[in-house]
Amino acid sequence: LLYEVALICGAMFIHSNLKLPTGVDRWLRWAIVTPDMHRVHHSTDHIEANRNFGFLIPYWDRLFKVYQDQPSTGHEGMEIGQSQWRDRRDQSSWELLIQPRFKP
Repeated sequence: LLYEVALICGAMFIHSNLKLPTGVDRWLRWAIVTPDMHRVHHSTDHIEANRNFGFLIPYWDRLFKVYQDQPSTGHEGMEIGQSQWRDRRDQSSWELLIQPRFKP
């Protein structure tokens, strides 16, 4: 039960739009995964999308050398999501329900 609570709270925290002060974020990244750290993983850039997989603890990314400090275009300039699902019709309730499906 404790693990599940930590998992849900961690998921909500790292996927939030919370902007921590730079110094606080830099310090926290050594102990936990922060939203800015994990956001790189959601980039449309394939190189960045294959970085920062960490969920609660940041050690695995550093250990396996997949840690990237910041997105190449900065957090304000980075595009998030999957590039093949950008059309407005792909965002309809029905299309979202039937995903994932192959789309070239």
